[in-house]
Amino acid sequence: MAATLQAPLDAEADRPRSIGTQAGRSDRIFRGISFAAAAVSLIIIVSTAVFLVLGAREAFDTSGVVNFFTDSIWNPSRGEFGVYGILVGTLLISVVALLVALPLGLGLALFINEYAPMRLRRALTGAVDLLAAMPSLIFGMWGFFVLQEHIVGVAQFFADHLSAIPIFRVFEGEQLTRSGFIAGIIVGFMILPIVTSVSRDVMSQAPREQCEGALALGGTRWGMITSVIFPFARSGIVGATLLGFGRALGETIAITIIVSPVVTANWRILTEGSASVAQVIATRFPEAQGLELSGLVAAGLVLFIVTLIVNLVARRIVSASRAAH
Repeated sequence: MAATLQAPLDAEADRPRSIGTQAGRSDRIFRGISFAAAAVSLIIIVSTAVFLVLGAREAFDTSGVVNFFTDSIWNPSRGEFGVYGILVGTLLISVVALLVALPLGLGLALFINEYAPMRLRRALTGAVDLLAAMPSLIFGMWGFFVLQEHIVGVAQFFADHLSAIPIFRVFEGEQLTRSGFIAGIIVGFMILPIVTSVSRDVMSQAPREQCEGALALGGTRWGMITSVIFPFARSGIVGATLLGFGRALGETIAITIIVSPVVTANWRILTEGSASVAQVIATRFPEAQGLELSGLVAAGLVLFIVTLIVNLVARRIVSASRAAH
C-alpha cells in the first residue's frame, strides 16, 4: 500500500497579513526632507521678494511708483527712473523669440519622435542637448558676426511689405541693424533647444497603444499626432513655452552684444535701438551706487513681477487644459 505524504502546514503562511498605518522611521525622514525642501524654496522666493521691495523703496520714493512704471527715462543724477521703455523692449524681444522658437521647437520635437530614423534621432537628440548647454555669449557672438547680415534682409522684407503696420514701420535713413527684431531672433535660437527638449520628452510619453490604435484604424500619422499626441502633451508644451519665455525675459549677454541700447520705448521693432530690463541692470550695475543702485533693484523687482505673472497665467492655462481633458 502506497503511503501518502502530507506537507506540514506553515503557521506563518496561515497568519493574516496586515498593513501598518503608523509612519515608520524612513517615512518620517522622507517627509521631513520633502518638507524642508519645500520650505527652503518658499523661503528663497519670499526673501528675494522682500530684498527687492526694500531695495527699491528709495527709487520709488524719489521718482514715484506710477512714474517709475510709465516713464521712459533713466537719469540717476536727477533721481528720475522709468522702466516703461526697457520693459517694452524686453517684451518685444521675448515675443519675437517665442514666435521663432515655438513652431521650430515643436516641429523638431515631432520629427525626432515620429519621423527620424533611430540613428538620426540619437544624433539630433545629442545636438539639441548640446545646444541647450551652450553659453549665451556664443550665441550672441554668432548672431552679431554671422547671422545679423542675413536677418537684415528679412527685416527689409517686412519693412517693404508690412510698413502699414506701425510696429514694422521704418523711415528713410534708419538702420535695420542692432535692432530688437534681430535680438529676438537670436534669443529665439537660444531658447529653441529648451522648447524642443521639453516638448520631445513630453510627447514621447504619449500612450503608444492609442497612437498605434489610431494608425490601425486607418488614420494618417498627422491625424494621430493631432488627435493623440498634441492633446496628451498640451500641458507639457505650455510648460516648455513658459520655460523658454522665462529664459528670453532674463537674457542679458546676447542682447547686450547685439542691441544698440536705448531706454526710451521703441515700438518699431525693426529699427536700431532697444533694451531689456536685464541688459540695463547688467551694464549699469558695476558702477551703480546710492540712488541708481536702488533704481536697478527696482527694475529687478519689475522683472520678478513679470516673471511671476507669466508663471501664474501659464499655471491657469495648464489647469484649464487638464480639466478639459
